[in-house]
Amino acid sequence: MQRIRTLIMGAAGRDFHNFNVYFRNNEQYEVVAFTATQIPGIEGRLYPRELAGDLYPQGIPIKDEKDLDDLIREHQIEQVVFSYSDVSHAYIMHKASQVMACGADFRLLGAAATQIKSTKPIVSVCAVRTGSGKSQTSRQIVTILQSFGLKVVAVRHPMPYGNLIAQQVQRFAEYDDLDEYECTIEEREEYEPYIDRGAVIYAGVDYEKILRKAEEEADVIVWDGGNNDLPFYQSDYHIVVVDPHRPGHELAYYPGEVNLRMADVALINKVDTADYENILAVRKNIQAVNPTALVLEGASPIFVDHPEAIRGKRVLVVEDGPTLTHGEMTYGAGVVAAQRFGAAELIDPRPFAVGSIVNTYRKYPHTGTILPAMGYGAKQMSELEATINASDADLVIVATPIDLRRVINVKLPMERVRYELQVIGTPTLEDLLTEKFG
Repeated sequence: MQRIRTLIMGAAGRDFHNFNVYFRNNEQYEVVAFTATQIPGIEGRLYPRELAGDLYPQGIPIKDEKDLDDLIREHQIEQVVFSYSDVSHAYIMHKASQVMACGADFRLLGAAATQIKSTKPIVSVCAVRTGSGKSQTSRQIVTILQSFGLKVVAVRHPMPYGNLIAQQVQRFAEYDDLDEYECTIEEREEYEPYIDRGAVIYAGVDYEKILRKAEEEADVIVWDGGNNDLPFYQSDYHIVVVDPHRPGHELAYYPGEVNLRMADVALINKVDTADYENILAVRKNIQAVNPTALVLEGASPIFVDHPEAIRGKRVLVVEDGPTLTHGEMTYGAGVVAAQRFGAAELIDPRPFAVGSIVNTYRKYPHTGTILPAMGYGAKQMSELEATINASDADLVIVATPIDLRRVINVKLPMERVRYELQVIGTPTLEDLLTEKFG
């Protein structure tokens, strides 16, 4: 039988998972290549034969998505599988039109084809957009479950930007583990808060192997989703975070709308800083597509150690990178802190940007006068460091989940902004989790 010549469009995460669970040992298909986008510097690699399996003794090349048309025609691709997240419905259909115009079929894999069954209960935390607040929600859920006396292990959506063989199964329990795996800023932002709570978190490339390792030491597993992607595991309790700062996005982005339609609980976050009419609009949309979901409201209040240090200062604000870039937010907790505590001016970092930071502003011009904490590798982290230190700010406000001074040398005075989830009213997350696991 002639194998179907297939190309997988990805961004170093969902694409590898879809391949591993659906295509790796499937003799109906020949995956000719992956394409890569969103994350700088991940194209030009090889998905190695050690991970690709017996059908791919040479491994599988990873190409730049900008060459999609040529790849389809040159390799006579019959099917293109779209495998990355947090993109608008219009974006998806433009890609579908591009692929179909080249003569190939366009395909999306659903949850049933890509989710792995666990022997342990799974609580999944996902979102309708990047930057909705799922990380602080996941952390609170871990803390609550730990308070029940349960051994809780988190598994994070993949961020395999380095050596894929070395990153096949990663376990993080101590800060030294972050150094061992040469974690990027984005990875540290997700892993460090779990280590701070005394919890173990896994990540990597092969999520079947990761799950089996996690099951060995867990009573309950918390899936901490990335972007607005679907869980890689079958969920026993699916909690989805919705952002009223971007009303309507919950029905307009892929696969965030899928998450919302699947949710057991929809948590409307940031109600303390959102307009009331936007909160109502989000509630109406949840009711329209998932009337059986339990709807909670939550806030993500900010905390600053020395708020008085901000007053009257010319500040450079550094926010979470993915939230500002493909998450399309124009501000975050750092800007809120600057405004709340009386900063005199927000410094525009663009004149000081170097290297790939310049390219980030070109690709995501909506970020404006905010500096995304880009750090996908040592070179980009050094460029972020140079950009910050070249600015003439009186103070740097950093609203990332980690202390940037652990990974780069910030020479200017700095204040960190922290934020945690607070569910408003009842039932609380603790009430719901007590009912399920307490």
